[in-house]
Amino acid sequence: LPALIRKKRDGHRLEEAEIQSFVRGITQGTAQQGQIGGLRDMDLRMLMAIRLRGMDLRETLALTRAMAASGRTLAWPQAWHGRLADKHSTGGVGDKVSLVLAPALAACGCKVPMISGRGLGHTGGTLDKLEAIPGFRVSLSPEEMQDALERVGCCIVGQSEELCPADRVLYALRDVTATVDSLPLITASILSKKVLGSLHPLVLDVKYGGAALCPTRDSARQLAQSLVSPGHPFLSLSFSPPVPSLSFTCPFFPGQGLRSRRAFWGADEGSPGPSTSQCPAGGLLLWQCSLAGSAEQGQQLLGAALDNGSALATFEAMLGVQGVAPNTAQLLCTGAPAQRWQVLGQASIQEELKALQGGWVQQIEALPLAHVLHRLGAGRERAGDPINHRVGAELLATAGQRLEEGEAWLRVHHDGGLDEEGRKALQAALRLSPEAPSGPPEFVTETILP
Repeated sequence: LPALIRKKRDGHRLEEAEIQSFVRGITQGTAQQGQIGGLRDMDLRMLMAIRLRGMDLRETLALTRAMAASGRTLAWPQAWHGRLADKHSTGGVGDKVSLVLAPALAACGCKVPMISGRGLGHTGGTLDKLEAIPGFRVSLSPEEMQDALERVGCCIVGQSEELCPADRVLYALRDVTATVDSLPLITASILSKKVLGSLHPLVLDVKYGGAALCPTRDSARQLAQSLVSPGHPFLSLSFSPPVPSLSFTCPFFPGQGLRSRRAFWGADEGSPGPSTSQCPAGGLLLWQCSLAGSAEQGQQLLGAALDNGSALATFEAMLGVQGVAPNTAQLLCTGAPAQRWQVLGQASIQEELKALQGGWVQQIEALPLAHVLHRLGAGRERAGDPINHRVGAELLATAGQRLEEGEAWLRVHHDGGLDEEGRKALQAALRLSPEAPSGPPEFVTETILP
């Protein structure tokens, strides 16, 4: 490994066999140590060398293949081919689309074996949100995944010792080694999980903004092109055009438990509920699966599934097959708001911040919110650290809304530790203007074809 580190440090290309050796070593080393923290310092240096020197297309392909081959592969019944759909988002603070889209697609007839990840940097992960639900299992065997797809139509699982174990290791290490934003590591992480599922079709949603993995539109475009280039056609993945969508992240409810709570039930608690407008790829996926005559019709079908309760019923069934007790799943999905709080747990303190002056809400910057919540326990400092799922924030105001001085705009859920410095950082996130904004932000701004 020292020779490989020097080679990459000096800007040279790694051969496929060398990349396979690195992936094999990091996977086997973790298994022998029993924990990610047991990895040698050299493994961490290798990640930093990749972050600083990058990888070309051939290296990225080799890394993706090696990571996908580090565990078991997934095989599905022939009858499902053409209906195995998935969407992967690079995520952002408050992003909860996957929690809604997977069961909505399944309710419309798709099979959705979604392999997701945990939080990276300041963003939360889909698995972290789901683990806020008591009893939810994110580690399923391939056989258990197939059973879930047969019974429910969808499942949301994570990397494990069986499924893409190399990504499980590297994903956690990127979070604590300042290598989250490495293009080849991001690309290989996303595509290695999708290769396992033999997916057709697949849409990749690359978000940008101050609270997203990609801060600017240009960086999002660069990542999108990196994802499309190695994924089509070399890895036998079928991407649905348009792919990916570059969408501005517009967050609600940062915090793991709050996002699980609000994914389906915002509308009956005075907040925005699930909307297909935030993920137009859903209609496209139904069309590509021949379950709709067009992407527009597919979007209408998804909207109907959300409105008539079939998506929520599918979500409840998914909770059941992934370990949640039936009464818990029922309370979470159809119970009163107070019962949902009882299921997910509530922080000991709910503190409201009030506007220091009046004006129109131009923007609420999610990154300062994320940093403060991270310090309050909503994120990890080291791989394997626990997360306080009760920590989060509710946005009580949205862009374009008029706020008066002294009117509450944010409710922070925490168990203590929010000091004056943190309050000042949160107040700085609220951008007010004397004039109303010209219009709402675009959710999808660009598409990139394979």
